[in-house]
Amino acid sequence: MKFGVADYGMNVWDGDCYSIEKRLEELRSIGYDGTERLEAIDAADAMYKAAIYRRLGMDFATCRSANVDATIRFSAALGKEYVWLTPGSAVRTVDMDTYIRRANRMVECAAPYGIKVALHNHLGARIENQEELDRFMKEVPGASLLLDIGHLHGAGGDILGTIEKYYDRIAAVHFKDVFIKDASIGLDNWSARLRFCELGAGNCDEPWREAAALLKKLGYDKWVLVEHDTHLREPLIDLKISLDCLKEIFC
Repeated sequence: MKFGVADYGMNVWDGDCYSIEKRLEELRSIGYDGTERLEAIDAADAMYKAAIYRRLGMDFATCRSANVDATIRFSAALGKEYVWLTPGSAVRTVDMDTYIRRANRMVECAAPYGIKVALHNHLGARIENQEELDRFMKEVPGASLLLDIGHLHGAGGDILGTIEKYYDRIAAVHFKDVFIKDASIGLDNWSARLRFCELGAGNCDEPWREAAALLKKLGYDKWVLVEHDTHLREPLIDLKISLDCLKEIFC
């Protein structure tokens, strides 16, 4: 098992990632094994950055490049197992049948490379709630799941039931806690309704401890990824708190 950071929230805090080497050194200093995605402009950039990860003793779960084809090929070439599902627009107004058709096509095209295509459930996206997640998993049988427990809990979904039902299709898991800012605001404005935070700082009984314990019981040995999305202070402080919480359960 490896513990990594889905570092979107770090980019929001800093404004961008100005030095992948500096970021990896900082994450290594607080006990992480790497990041979720190696961001590559082109093949040369992918090789350059992969070498930096290797030199620093760090790793990454997948790649992302300028287009889906390159993302799949780079991830395969660098020995990774999955890529994010990105079948065109994923906003909530996209027709579900169209989204599913495109998803099946992406799964089909990634399969010859030995790459799994993983759905990342997300508030405000086409696949947001439990009903949509279950329909997608049924109608795209070749897809894997990049389970985000914070987004699923925020949408009122069943985290533990989802883990049990789709365990064999889970590619990786995003851990975060949920803090409700204003429960009177609906999910159509979810970023005003809630924010994501370090484990233990939430206020709506997200069962992250139970989720980690269940994954351990089932023998999970893939990437465990911390993603906070929103930081109110230096990200390394929050990321260390969440990592310590997870290692108490998994290790």
